[in-house]
Amino acid sequence: MSEPAPPQDAQAPSEDDEIGLLDLALVLAKHKALVLGLPFGAAVVAAIVSLLMTPVYTGIARVLPPQQSQSTAAALLGNLGAVAGIAGGSLGIKNPNDLYAGMLKSRSVADRLIERFKLREAYDADTADDARKALEKRTHITVGKDGIIVIEAEDEDPKQAAAMANAYVEELDRLNDTLAVTEASQRRLFFEKQLRLAKDGLADAEVSLRKTQEKTGLIKLDEQGKAIIEAVAGLRAQIAVREVQLGAAMRTFATESNPDYVRMREELSGMRAQLARLEKSAPGGEGGILVPTGKVPEAGLEYVRRLREVKYGEAMFELIARQYELARLDEAKNSSIIQSLDRAVPPERRTSPKRALITVLTAVVALLVAVLAAFVREAMEKTRRDPEGAQRLDLLRAYLRW
Repeated sequence: MSEPAPPQDAQAPSEDDEIGLLDLALVLAKHKALVLGLPFGAAVVAAIVSLLMTPVYTGIARVLPPQQSQSTAAALLGNLGAVAGIAGGSLGIKNPNDLYAGMLKSRSVADRLIERFKLREAYDADTADDARKALEKRTHITVGKDGIIVIEAEDEDPKQAAAMANAYVEELDRLNDTLAVTEASQRRLFFEKQLRLAKDGLADAEVSLRKTQEKTGLIKLDEQGKAIIEAVAGLRAQIAVREVQLGAAMRTFATESNPDYVRMREELSGMRAQLARLEKSAPGGEGGILVPTGKVPEAGLEYVRRLREVKYGEAMFELIARQYELARLDEAKNSSIIQSLDRAVPPERRTSPKRALITVLTAVVALLVAVLAAFVREAMEKTRRDPEGAQRLDLLRAYLRW
């Protein structure tokens, strides 16, 4: 049993498609001068323009930013108790790669490069802000998945393009030494401030202690009382010996103008004066090297207070100084981790303009425009041959002329 023949309507789309494609080919062939000539002419013009454009070169530098590691002093922060809590609250950087990339894009780095390479004159910028925008357009800083920062600097001079890319690395290194961007740097800055405060406090306590010593004459509290008693007894014994010696000298020397006699008398006079100062107990007495015997309790109490402040200041200063030195060691160890993996070298090939790409893209765009123009022209010709269409076209022109 034979199959029924398909209806004629089912074959109509295929025939219409064939006729439509043929019509398209006829239209393109009819206007082949436009379809082929416009892309060719546009490609020639684009090639000439690309040849006249100033070549741009790109210097590329790659940097490995510092990687965080547990510092040797982190475990010792617990020795400071609450002080360590204050310092540790601000430690740690979650994403150092993005942080360093942001530093490279900062205004301070841009201003230093603008001043260093005189980019304001090179870019013909009226203001510093215009120069920063021009530099931003010519600079590309990206962070790869491997954590390496890639710096691309564009310039018309290949040597300057490489120099600018390397300058970004140098400025990053300088900025890293200036700012606290690592755990060790932040701890070092914190302890540096605390060490300065502890040093000032210790100096004030030492000055107060010295004033107390000058005022009271106390030098060492624990043995001062014993020293005073022994000094008084010894001085009295020496005076007694000197008096005996002086009496013997009067019998030996006939006159009081003898130099040895004069020397002995002066020494005896000095000892008596020293004994009088030592035994002086009147309040407000200034005293000499040894404290007046009547002021030992009062002077001792004041001395204890001043000495306690000094001892506290010394202990605090020593503790913070130890932590400060550990932070400095960690900072010195981490500061050299910024590594320049690839220094930029003057590129041998230009980055732009991409003359082949410009020519091909221009030709493709011109071909599309030419094809569209061919169909528009064909439609206009058909409209003119149709009386009704020509009338509508005249009406459209009238509307367009207002």
